[in-house]
Amino acid sequence: MSGTTQSRQLSLNLFIYPGGHHEAAWRHPDSVPERALDIRYYQALAQQAEAARLDAIFFADSPSLADHIRYGSRYRFEPVTWLSAIAAVTDRIGLIGTASTSYYEPYNLARLFATLDHLSGGRAGWNIVTTSAEGAAANFNLSQHPDAHARYQRADEFVRVVSALWDSWEDDALIVDKHSGIFAEDAKVHAIGHEGAHFRVRGAFNLPRSPQGRPVYVQAGSSEEGRDFAARHAEAIFTAHQTLESAHAFSQDLRKRATAAGRDAAQIRILPGICPYIGSTAAEARQHAEALNELIQPEYSLAQLRNLLGVDLGGHRLDAPFPLDALDFDAPQSTSSRFRVIVDIVEREQPTLRQLIQRLAGARGHWTPSGTPDQIADFIQQWFEAGAADGFNVMPPWFPTGFDLFVDEVVPLLQARGLFRREYSGRTLREHYGLERPVSQFAETVAEVF
Repeated sequence: MSGTTQSRQLSLNLFIYPGGHHEAAWRHPDSVPERALDIRYYQALAQQAEAARLDAIFFADSPSLADHIRYGSRYRFEPVTWLSAIAAVTDRIGLIGTASTSYYEPYNLARLFATLDHLSGGRAGWNIVTTSAEGAAANFNLSQHPDAHARYQRADEFVRVVSALWDSWEDDALIVDKHSGIFAEDAKVHAIGHEGAHFRVRGAFNLPRSPQGRPVYVQAGSSEEGRDFAARHAEAIFTAHQTLESAHAFSQDLRKRATAAGRDAAQIRILPGICPYIGSTAAEARQHAEALNELIQPEYSLAQLRNLLGVDLGGHRLDAPFPLDALDFDAPQSTSSRFRVIVDIVEREQPTLRQLIQRLAGARGHWTPSGTPDQIADFIQQWFEAGAADGFNVMPPWFPTGFDLFVDEVVPLLQARGLFRREYSGRTLREHYGLERPVSQFAETVAEVF
Protein backbone atom coordinates (compact mmCIF):
# COMPACT_ATOMS: atom_id res chain seq x y z
CA MET A 1 0.00 0.00 0.00
CA SER A 2 1.45 3.34 -0.99
CA GLY A 3 0.70 6.77 0.38
CA THR A 4 1.20 10.44 -0.39
CA THR A 5 2.12 13.34 1.83
CA GLN A 6 -0.94 14.65 3.68
CA SER A 7 -1.69 17.13 6.44
CA ARG A 8 -3.23 14.59 8.81
CA GLN A 9 -0.47 12.77 10.71
CA LEU A 10 -0.36 9.63 12.79
CA SER A 11 0.23 9.80 16.51
CA LEU A 12 2.44 7.05 17.93
CA ASN A 13 3.08 6.38 21.62
CA LEU A 14 5.44 3.84 23.14
CA PHE A 15 3.59 1.88 25.84
CA ILE A 16 6.33 0.59 28.14
CA TYR A 17 5.97 -2.62 30.12
CA PRO A 18 9.27 -3.66 31.75
CA GLY A 19 9.91 -6.79 29.65
CA GLY A 20 7.37 -6.28 26.90
CA HIS A 21 3.68 -6.86 26.33
CA HIS A 22 3.69 -10.61 25.84
CA GLU A 23 3.11 -12.18 29.24
CA ALA A 24 6.25 -14.33 28.84
CA ALA A 25 8.38 -11.49 27.42
CA TRP A 26 10.71 -11.47 30.43
CA ARG A 27 11.80 -15.01 29.45
CA HIS A 28 12.75 -14.06 25.88
CA PRO A 29 16.48 -14.56 25.17
CA ASP A 30 16.87 -10.86 24.26
CA SER A 31 14.97 -9.57 27.30
CA VAL A 32 16.79 -7.91 30.20
CA PRO A 33 14.54 -8.49 33.26
CA GLU A 34 17.49 -7.74 35.55
CA ARG A 35 17.14 -4.08 34.44
CA ALA A 36 13.42 -3.81 35.18
CA LEU A 37 14.07 -1.42 38.10
CA ASP A 38 16.92 0.47 36.47
CA ILE A 39 15.79 3.97 35.50
CA ARG A 40 18.62 4.19 32.95
CA TYR A 41 16.94 1.41 30.98
CA TYR A 42 13.72 3.43 30.67
CA GLN A 43 15.59 6.64 29.98
CA ALA A 44 17.29 4.91 27.03
CA LEU A 45 13.95 3.61 25.71
CA ALA A 46 12.47 7.12 25.94
CA GLN A 47 15.46 8.61 24.15
CA GLN A 48 15.12 5.99 21.42
CA ALA A 49 11.41 6.81 21.06
CA GLU A 50 12.22 10.53 20.94
CA ALA A 51 14.87 9.98 18.26
CA ALA A 52 12.14 8.27 16.20
CA ARG A 53 9.92 11.35 16.82
CA LEU A 54 7.19 9.43 18.65
CA ASP A 55 4.52 11.52 20.38
CA ALA A 56 4.82 10.09 23.89
CA ILE A 57 5.83 7.29 26.18
CA PHE A 58 3.21 5.80 28.47
CA PHE A 59 3.29 3.91 31.77
CA ALA A 60 0.35 1.97 33.14
CA ASP A 61 -0.11 1.54 36.90
CA SER A 62 -2.23 -0.14 39.57
CA PRO A 63 -2.17 0.55 43.33
CA SER A 64 -1.99 -3.14 44.29
CA LEU A 65 0.19 -6.16 43.64
CA ALA A 66 -1.22 -8.25 40.80
CA ASP A 67 -1.84 -11.98 41.10
CA HIS A 68 0.74 -14.61 40.17
CA ILE A 69 3.94 -12.69 40.73
CA ARG A 70 5.48 -16.18 40.65
CA TYR A 71 5.22 -16.27 36.85
CA GLY A 72 5.57 -12.71 35.63
CA SER A 73 7.03 -9.25 36.16
CA ARG A 74 3.88 -7.92 37.79
CA TYR A 75 5.15 -5.14 40.03
CA ARG A 76 4.55 -1.47 39.22
CA PHE A 77 6.54 1.67 40.02
CA GLU A 78 4.84 5.01 40.61
CA PRO A 79 4.74 6.65 37.14
CA VAL A 80 5.12 10.36 37.90
CA THR A 81 8.38 9.85 39.77
CA TRP A 82 9.70 7.66 36.95
CA LEU A 83 8.57 10.14 34.27
CA SER A 84 10.25 13.01 36.11
CA ALA A 85 13.58 11.20 35.82
CA ILE A 86 12.90 10.59 32.13
CA ALA A 87 11.98 14.26 31.60
CA ALA A 88 15.49 15.20 32.69
CA VAL A 89 17.12 13.34 29.78
CA THR A 90 14.60 14.13 27.01
CA ASP A 91 13.41 17.34 25.35
CA ARG A 92 10.31 16.75 23.25
CA ILE A 93 8.62 13.41 23.82
CA GLY A 94 5.34 13.40 25.78
CA LEU A 95 5.16 11.78 29.23
CA ILE A 96 1.90 10.00 30.05
CA GLY A 97 1.35 8.33 33.41
CA THR A 98 -1.58 6.52 34.99
CA ALA A 99 -3.22 7.61 38.24
CA SER A 100 -6.46 6.42 39.80
CA THR A 101 -9.42 8.63 40.66
CA SER A 102 -10.51 5.96 43.15
CA TYR A 103 -7.32 6.02 45.22
CA TYR A 104 -6.02 9.60 45.05
CA GLU A 105 -7.36 12.90 46.31
CA PRO A 106 -7.84 15.60 43.62
CA TYR A 107 -5.54 18.23 45.13
CA ASN A 108 -2.70 15.77 45.62
CA LEU A 109 -2.95 14.37 42.09
CA ALA A 110 -3.27 17.86 40.60
CA ARG A 111 0.04 18.82 42.24
CA LEU A 112 1.84 15.72 40.90
CA PHE A 113 0.86 16.17 37.27
CA ALA A 114 1.09 19.97 37.21
CA THR A 115 4.60 19.68 38.61
CA LEU A 116 5.49 17.16 35.88
CA ASP A 117 4.09 19.54 33.25
CA HIS A 118 6.20 22.42 34.58
CA LEU A 119 9.25 20.20 34.97
CA SER A 120 9.04 18.91 31.40
CA GLY A 121 8.09 22.16 29.69
CA GLY A 122 4.57 21.00 28.83
CA ARG A 123 4.86 17.31 28.04
CA ALA A 124 2.64 15.71 30.70
CA GLY A 125 -0.43 13.56 30.16
CA TRP A 126 -2.68 11.97 32.79
CA ASN A 127 -4.13 8.55 31.99
CA ILE A 128 -7.33 8.63 34.03
CA VAL A 129 -8.36 5.26 35.47
CA THR A 130 -10.94 4.21 38.04
CA THR A 131 -9.03 1.00 38.97
CA SER A 132 -10.71 -2.34 38.35
CA ALA A 133 -8.39 -4.34 40.65
CA GLU A 134 -10.47 -5.31 43.68
CA GLY A 135 -7.36 -5.92 45.78
CA ALA A 136 -6.62 -2.20 45.83
CA ALA A 137 -9.38 -1.49 48.37
CA ALA A 138 -7.59 -3.33 51.16
CA ASN A 139 -4.54 -1.10 50.66
CA PHE A 140 -6.55 2.08 51.25
CA ASN A 141 -8.55 1.40 54.40
CA LEU A 142 -11.66 0.23 52.52
CA SER A 143 -13.63 -2.91 53.32
CA GLN A 144 -14.62 -3.41 49.69
CA HIS A 145 -13.82 -2.11 46.22
CA PRO A 146 -16.49 0.29 44.88
CA ASP A 147 -18.49 -0.99 41.90
CA ALA A 148 -17.90 0.37 38.41
CA HIS A 149 -20.83 2.82 38.51
CA ALA A 150 -19.71 4.31 41.82
CA ARG A 151 -16.14 4.58 40.59
CA TYR A 152 -17.19 6.48 37.46
CA GLN A 153 -19.38 8.84 39.48
CA ARG A 154 -16.41 9.66 41.69
CA ALA A 155 -14.14 9.95 38.64
CA ASP A 156 -16.43 12.47 36.94
CA GLU A 157 -16.41 14.75 39.96
CA PHE A 158 -12.69 14.14 40.48
CA VAL A 159 -11.81 15.36 36.98
CA ARG A 160 -14.02 18.41 37.34
CA VAL A 161 -12.26 19.32 40.59
CA VAL A 162 -8.78 18.81 39.12
CA SER A 163 -9.71 20.84 36.04
CA ALA A 164 -10.87 23.73 38.20
CA LEU A 165 -7.68 23.59 40.27
CA TRP A 166 -5.48 23.64 37.16
CA ASP A 167 -7.51 26.56 35.81
CA SER A 168 -7.58 28.53 39.06
CA TRP A 169 -4.60 30.67 38.07
CA GLU A 170 -5.41 32.63 34.96
CA ASP A 171 -2.65 32.67 32.36
CA ASP A 172 -1.60 36.24 33.09
CA ALA A 173 -1.91 36.03 36.89
CA LEU A 174 1.86 35.73 37.37
CA ILE A 175 3.40 39.25 37.17
CA VAL A 176 6.89 38.99 38.76
CA ASP A 177 7.54 42.74 38.48
CA LYS A 178 10.56 43.64 40.59
CA HIS A 179 10.06 47.37 40.07
CA SER A 180 6.49 47.49 41.39
CA GLY A 181 6.94 44.68 43.87
CA ILE A 182 3.93 42.81 42.46
CA PHE A 183 4.55 39.07 42.20
CA ALA A 184 1.06 37.90 41.19
CA GLU A 185 -2.28 39.51 40.43
CA ASP A 186 -4.36 38.04 43.25
CA ALA A 187 -7.62 38.98 41.53
CA LYS A 188 -6.71 36.41 38.87
CA VAL A 189 -6.06 33.55 41.31
CA HIS A 190 -9.36 31.90 42.18
CA ALA A 191 -10.64 29.68 44.94
CA ILE A 192 -12.69 26.96 43.25
CA GLY A 193 -15.07 26.52 46.20
CA HIS A 194 -16.08 22.99 45.20
CA GLU A 195 -18.60 21.09 47.33
CA GLY A 196 -19.87 17.85 45.83
CA ALA A 197 -20.97 14.33 46.63
CA HIS A 198 -17.39 13.07 46.98
CA PHE A 199 -15.12 16.08 47.50
CA ARG A 200 -14.94 19.44 49.24
CA VAL A 201 -12.03 21.46 47.87
CA ARG A 202 -11.71 25.19 48.44
CA GLY A 203 -8.51 25.91 46.50
CA ALA A 204 -6.97 27.84 44.92
CA PHE A 205 -4.16 25.76 43.47
CA ASN A 206 -0.66 26.42 44.81
CA LEU A 207 1.06 26.54 41.40
CA PRO A 208 0.60 28.85 38.41
CA ARG A 209 -1.03 27.42 35.32
CA SER A 210 1.23 24.88 33.62
CA PRO A 211 2.70 25.25 30.12
CA GLN A 212 -0.10 23.25 28.46
CA GLY A 213 -2.82 24.98 30.47
CA ARG A 214 -3.36 21.56 31.92
CA PRO A 215 -1.87 18.12 31.17
CA VAL A 216 -3.52 16.14 28.38
CA TYR A 217 -6.44 13.99 29.58
CA VAL A 218 -6.07 10.36 28.51
CA GLN A 219 -8.59 7.59 29.18
CA ALA A 220 -8.79 3.87 28.42
CA GLY A 221 -12.23 2.56 29.44
CA SER A 222 -14.49 1.32 26.63
CA SER A 223 -17.56 0.13 28.55
CA GLU A 224 -20.75 2.16 28.17
CA GLU A 225 -19.92 4.27 31.21
CA GLY A 226 -16.30 4.46 30.09
CA ARG A 227 -17.33 5.77 26.67
CA ASP A 228 -19.62 8.39 28.19
CA PHE A 229 -16.85 9.47 30.55
CA ALA A 230 -14.38 9.71 27.67
CA ALA A 231 -16.85 11.70 25.59
CA ARG A 232 -17.10 14.29 28.39
CA HIS A 233 -13.44 14.52 29.35
CA ALA A 234 -10.83 12.60 27.35
CA GLU A 235 -8.54 14.16 24.78
CA ALA A 236 -6.71 10.94 23.90
CA ILE A 237 -8.35 7.54 24.20
CA PHE A 238 -6.47 4.25 24.49
CA THR A 239 -8.61 1.33 23.35
CA ALA A 240 -8.36 -2.35 22.41
CA HIS A 241 -9.70 -3.75 19.12
CA GLN A 242 -8.99 -6.85 17.09
CA THR A 243 -10.60 -5.80 13.81
CA LEU A 244 -10.80 -2.72 11.63
CA GLU A 245 -14.60 -2.89 11.78
CA SER A 246 -14.68 -2.86 15.58
CA ALA A 247 -12.18 -0.01 15.80
CA HIS A 248 -14.07 2.06 13.22
CA ALA A 249 -17.39 1.53 15.01
CA PHE A 250 -15.80 2.59 18.32
CA SER A 251 -14.30 5.71 16.75
CA GLN A 252 -17.60 6.77 15.21
CA ASP A 253 -19.53 6.09 18.40
CA LEU A 254 -17.10 7.99 20.60
CA ARG A 255 -17.10 11.05 18.34
CA LYS A 256 -20.91 11.11 18.26
CA ARG A 257 -21.02 10.98 22.04
CA ALA A 258 -18.45 13.78 22.31
CA THR A 259 -20.48 15.96 19.95
CA ALA A 260 -23.62 15.26 21.97
CA ALA A 261 -21.70 16.31 25.09
CA GLY A 262 -20.97 19.67 23.46
CA ARG A 263 -17.36 18.99 22.58
CA ASP A 264 -15.43 19.34 19.33
CA ALA A 265 -14.94 15.73 18.25
CA ALA A 266 -11.92 16.80 16.20
CA GLN A 267 -10.15 17.53 19.50
CA ILE A 268 -10.02 13.83 20.43
CA ARG A 269 -7.29 11.36 19.46
CA ILE A 270 -8.30 7.70 19.36
CA LEU A 271 -5.27 5.45 19.78
CA PRO A 272 -5.79 1.66 19.76
CA GLY A 273 -3.07 -0.63 21.00
CA ILE A 274 -0.94 -2.49 18.46
CA CYS A 275 1.47 -5.28 19.45
CA PRO A 276 3.29 -6.07 16.19
CA TYR A 277 5.41 -9.12 15.47
CA ILE A 278 7.87 -8.06 12.78
CA GLY A 279 10.09 -10.26 10.63
CA SER A 280 11.96 -10.13 7.33
CA THR A 281 9.26 -12.52 6.07
CA ALA A 282 5.74 -13.24 7.26
CA ALA A 283 6.92 -16.69 8.36
CA GLU A 284 9.71 -15.20 10.47
CA ALA A 285 7.22 -12.83 12.13
CA ARG A 286 4.98 -15.79 13.03
CA GLN A 287 8.01 -17.59 14.44
CA HIS A 288 8.61 -14.66 16.83
CA ALA A 289 5.07 -15.07 18.17
CA GLU A 290 5.32 -18.86 18.38
CA ALA A 291 8.63 -18.66 20.24
CA LEU A 292 7.09 -16.42 22.90
CA ASN A 293 3.96 -18.59 23.14
CA GLU A 294 6.14 -21.60 23.93
CA LEU A 295 7.29 -19.76 27.07
CA ILE A 296 3.75 -19.30 28.44
CA GLN A 297 2.89 -20.67 31.90
CA PRO A 298 -0.72 -21.95 31.48
CA GLU A 299 -1.50 -21.50 35.18
CA TYR A 300 -0.67 -17.82 34.88
CA SER A 301 -2.60 -17.45 31.60
CA LEU A 302 -5.72 -19.07 33.04
CA ALA A 303 -5.57 -16.80 36.08
CA GLN A 304 -5.42 -13.80 33.78
CA LEU A 305 -8.40 -15.14 31.86
CA ARG A 306 -10.32 -15.62 35.10
CA ASN A 307 -9.73 -11.96 35.99
CA LEU A 308 -11.04 -10.86 32.59
CA LEU A 309 -14.03 -13.19 32.34
CA GLY A 310 -14.98 -13.81 35.96
CA VAL A 311 -14.97 -17.60 35.58
CA ASP A 312 -12.36 -20.26 36.40
CA LEU A 313 -11.62 -22.42 33.36
CA GLY A 314 -8.80 -24.35 34.99
CA GLY A 315 -10.76 -27.60 34.84
CA HIS A 316 -11.20 -27.48 31.05
CA ARG A 317 -8.87 -29.20 28.61
CA LEU A 318 -6.52 -26.74 26.94
CA ASP A 319 -6.86 -28.33 23.50
CA ALA A 320 -10.65 -28.57 23.55
CA PRO A 321 -12.83 -25.84 22.00
CA PHE A 322 -13.24 -22.80 24.21
CA PRO A 323 -16.30 -23.42 26.46
CA LEU A 324 -18.36 -20.34 25.63
CA ASP A 325 -21.32 -21.77 27.54
CA ALA A 326 -19.27 -21.58 30.74
CA LEU A 327 -19.35 -17.78 30.71
CA ASP A 328 -21.79 -15.83 32.86
CA PHE A 329 -23.13 -13.02 30.70
CA ASP A 330 -24.84 -11.49 33.75
CA ALA A 331 -21.66 -11.26 35.85
CA PRO A 332 -20.13 -7.85 36.61
CA GLN A 333 -17.21 -8.56 34.26
CA SER A 334 -19.59 -9.02 31.33
CA THR A 335 -20.06 -5.25 31.05
CA SER A 336 -16.34 -4.62 30.53
CA SER A 337 -14.92 -3.86 27.11
CA ARG A 338 -12.26 -6.57 27.43
CA PHE A 339 -14.94 -9.24 28.11
CA ARG A 340 -16.60 -8.27 24.83
CA VAL A 341 -13.28 -8.38 22.96
CA ILE A 342 -12.68 -11.94 24.15
CA VAL A 343 -16.20 -13.10 23.31
CA ASP A 344 -15.84 -11.60 19.83
CA ILE A 345 -12.60 -13.53 19.29
CA VAL A 346 -14.23 -16.78 20.39
CA GLU A 347 -17.32 -16.28 18.23
CA ARG A 348 -15.31 -15.24 15.18
CA GLU A 349 -12.41 -17.69 15.35
CA GLN A 350 -13.72 -20.59 17.49
CA PRO A 351 -10.32 -21.23 19.12
CA THR A 352 -9.34 -23.90 21.59
CA LEU A 353 -8.70 -22.73 25.13
CA ARG A 354 -4.96 -22.98 24.49
CA GLN A 355 -5.22 -20.93 21.29
CA LEU A 356 -7.19 -18.25 23.13
CA ILE A 357 -4.71 -17.87 25.98
CA GLN A 358 -1.91 -17.69 23.43
CA ARG A 359 -3.79 -14.99 21.57
CA LEU A 360 -4.38 -12.97 24.72
CA ALA A 361 -0.84 -13.51 26.00
CA GLY A 362 0.43 -11.21 23.27
CA ALA A 363 -1.18 -8.03 24.56
CA ARG A 364 -4.20 -8.74 26.79
CA GLY A 365 -6.76 -8.35 24.00
CA HIS A 366 -5.03 -5.66 21.93
CA TRP A 367 -4.36 -6.10 18.21
CA THR A 368 -1.39 -8.40 17.51
CA PRO A 369 -0.66 -8.35 13.76
CA SER A 370 2.40 -10.11 12.38
CA GLY A 371 4.24 -9.55 9.12
CA THR A 372 7.06 -7.80 7.34
CA PRO A 373 7.73 -4.11 8.01
CA ASP A 374 5.79 -3.23 4.83
CA GLN A 375 2.83 -5.32 5.94
CA ILE A 376 2.75 -3.76 9.42
CA ALA A 377 2.96 -0.28 7.84
CA ASP A 378 0.09 -1.28 5.52
CA PHE A 379 -2.05 -2.35 8.48
CA ILE A 380 -1.40 0.93 10.28
CA GLN A 381 -2.12 2.99 7.18
CA GLN A 382 -5.35 1.10 6.51
CA TRP A 383 -6.76 1.74 9.99
CA PHE A 384 -5.60 5.36 9.93
CA GLU A 385 -7.03 6.21 6.52
CA ALA A 386 -10.30 4.41 7.31
CA GLY A 387 -10.83 6.68 10.33
CA ALA A 388 -10.60 3.78 12.76
CA ALA A 389 -7.58 5.32 14.51
CA ASP A 390 -5.75 8.62 14.80
CA GLY A 391 -2.64 6.69 15.70
CA PHE A 392 -1.55 3.83 17.91
CA ASN A 393 -0.21 2.88 21.28
CA VAL A 394 2.77 0.78 20.21
CA MET A 395 3.12 -2.24 22.51
CA PRO A 396 6.25 -4.22 21.57
CA PRO A 397 5.86 -7.92 22.38
CA TRP A 398 9.29 -7.89 24.02
CA PHE A 399 11.98 -5.32 24.81
CA PRO A 400 14.34 -4.15 23.60
CA THR A 401 14.54 -5.94 20.23
CA GLY A 402 10.81 -5.86 19.51
CA PHE A 403 10.88 -2.07 19.78
CA ASP A 404 14.10 -1.81 17.78
CA LEU A 405 12.38 -3.57 14.87
CA PHE A 406 9.47 -1.11 14.95
CA VAL A 407 11.51 2.10 15.03
CA ASP A 408 14.19 0.88 12.63
CA GLU A 409 11.96 -0.85 10.07
CA VAL A 410 8.37 0.43 10.31
CA VAL A 411 8.67 4.11 11.31
CA PRO A 412 10.82 5.00 8.24
CA LEU A 413 8.16 3.48 5.98
CA LEU A 414 5.42 5.53 7.63
CA GLN A 415 7.57 8.65 7.22
CA ALA A 416 8.24 7.86 3.55
CA ARG A 417 4.48 7.56 2.98
CA GLY A 418 3.89 10.99 4.50
CA LEU A 419 1.94 9.52 7.41
CA PHE A 420 4.31 10.33 10.27
CA ARG A 421 6.55 13.26 11.12
CA ARG A 422 10.26 13.36 10.38
CA GLU A 423 10.79 16.18 12.87
CA TYR A 424 8.83 17.59 15.79
CA SER A 425 6.99 20.80 14.97
CA GLY A 426 6.08 21.62 18.57
CA ARG A 427 7.41 21.17 22.07
CA THR A 428 4.35 20.13 24.09
CA LEU A 429 2.29 16.95 24.07
CA ARG A 430 -0.75 19.01 23.04
CA GLU A 431 1.16 20.29 20.03
CA HIS A 432 2.25 16.75 19.08
CA TYR A 433 -1.38 15.58 19.18
CA GLY A 434 -2.70 18.72 17.46
CA LEU A 435 -4.83 19.65 20.48
CA GLU A 436 -5.77 23.19 21.45
CA ARG A 437 -4.53 24.73 24.67
CA PRO A 438 -7.60 25.08 26.93
CA VAL A 439 -8.67 28.48 28.19
CA SER A 440 -9.03 28.80 31.97
CA GLN A 441 -12.65 28.48 33.02
CA PHE A 442 -12.03 31.39 35.38
CA ALA A 443 -10.76 33.79 32.74
CA GLU A 444 -12.58 37.14 32.81
CA THR A 445 -14.78 36.13 35.74
CA VAL A 446 -15.44 37.83 39.06
CA ALA A 447 -15.13 34.60 41.04
CA GLU A 448 -14.08 34.68 44.67
CA VAL A 449 -10.36 35.42 44.91
CA PHE A 450 -7.96 33.51 47.08
